[in-house]
Amino acid sequence: MTDLEHGYPGLETEPYGPPSGSLADLLERVLDKGVVIAGDIKIDLLDIELLTIRLRLFIASVDTAKKAGIDWWETDPALSSRAARDALAEENARLRERLDALERAGAQTAGAAS
Repeated sequence: MTDLEHGYPGLETEPYGPPSGSLADLLERVLDKGVVIAGDIKIDLLDIELLTIRLRLFIASVDTAKKAGIDWWETDPALSSRAARDALAEENARLRERLDALERAGAQTAGAAS
């Protein structure tokens, strides 16, 4: 029997078939590993650079982003209620310090006038 007559299984198929899986599997893989998309747009006129736009997009899950050291949403008051409360507490403390300083200055001025 020759190699042609034997008919090895699998030779009639493609070596790499279409990937099996759903969109959910793909999305889970992307969010687990993360994807970076980067691009630059430059607009020049007569060799004079008028505008440069640099785009950097990082798509990942929150856990993956935290592992990469990205957690800006936790400190942005527009996105985090905790950050908004912290910002209000910080502003309140600054205002109380200013008020105390003004009251002390007023008391010293009143004491010096009498």
